[in-house]
Amino acid sequence: MNILEYKGFKGSVEYDEEYQIYDGKLLNAGDDLIMYEGKTLEEFEKDFRETVDEYIDLCARVEKRKKKTSL
Repeated sequence: MNILEYKGFKGSVEYDEEYQIYDGKLLNAGDDLIMYEGKTLEEFEKDFRETVDEYIDLCARVEKRKKKTSL
């Protein structure tokens, strides 16, 4: 299996022959199912990086909310 890495996250690389699209999921996102896709390798890698950035941002916002509610 091919693996992408970005900002400490690893993601799978799969190619769906039937739909002619690359797809993958983050492999170290705990119980969260985080997926990305692209018609070309360039589009796929870009979506992977954007997905990781969005996931990091989401985790930071959720953690801030948890801290506020626990006060």
